[in-house]
Amino acid sequence: MTRLAMFVSAAAVVLTLALQLPACAADSLVAPGAKVEKLADKFLFTEGPAADKEGNVFFSDIPSNRTLRWSTDGKLTTWRNDTGGANGLYFDAKGNLICCEGFARRLTSVSPDGKVTVLADSYDGKKLNSPNDLWVDPKGGIYFSDPRYGNMEGMEQKGFYVFYLPPGGKTLVRVVDDLVKPNGVLGTADGKQLFVADASGGKTYVYTIQADGTLADKKVFAEHGSDGLTRDELGNVYLTGKGVDVFSPEGKPIETIEVPEGPANLTFGGPDKKTLFITARTGFYSVPMRVRGQ
Repeated sequence: MTRLAMFVSAAAVVLTLALQLPACAADSLVAPGAKVEKLADKFLFTEGPAADKEGNVFFSDIPSNRTLRWSTDGKLTTWRNDTGGANGLYFDAKGNLICCEGFARRLTSVSPDGKVTVLADSYDGKKLNSPNDLWVDPKGGIYFSDPRYGNMEGMEQKGFYVFYLPPGGKTLVRVVDDLVKPNGVLGTADGKQLFVADASGGKTYVYTIQADGTLADKKVFAEHGSDGLTRDELGNVYLTGKGVDVFSPEGKPIETIEVPEGPANLTFGGPDKKTLFITARTGFYSVPMRVRGQ
């Protein structure tokens, strides 16, 4: 091997190790010297953060029926009122904000100019329970959880499920029906796997996504339930508990990020997707990270 080839090979090894460093238990994923910062407060219950293509973060204040927008220049505005109790949010490829409207018991799409389209509100002729969290796959299909918390009066479904709405489809497919109370839902960027957090069951599962959108190969990813979840570019999964608990792609604990309030949900945002935004009860928080969102 020539000296040049040896140098190139060594450089490649160093670069690979550098990229992998944040995933090591001995090295925090949080940016050096950074701390969790409260950006805004006095909310009733914050949830469902989602970042648009520019990195602006939208989130729900469920009881007040509002969707709020935290811009990349640090300004907070109300983006939508009368949200139907919107909880989980996620942007599709066209820039529409897909919403789990828990009070209205429906899945909707809100265009950038504010036009609301109902995508689904029933399964098998019966009203949905209370859509909670969601993920839009690379094909445009939508996975969402449908639990119910609090008052069970008027519940028409026989259980708590995860549904799939195929791209352009109008008929829901039930893809998970055996969890205690599915909540957080998130897929991998390549569309090959889906994570489902069973908040009441105390576990998070990972499934293989089939060509038709159905799920197979159910496995326990972590012995840890969660309200919401997100994922970084290295494949680490972030779950909510007393703080933000981070797990490696293999489901091994990496670290816990302490948050002043119990976090409900989280997402990566900002212009470079290297800021972790956290919704936590009455507050909205952020912390700079060493890694980007997936």
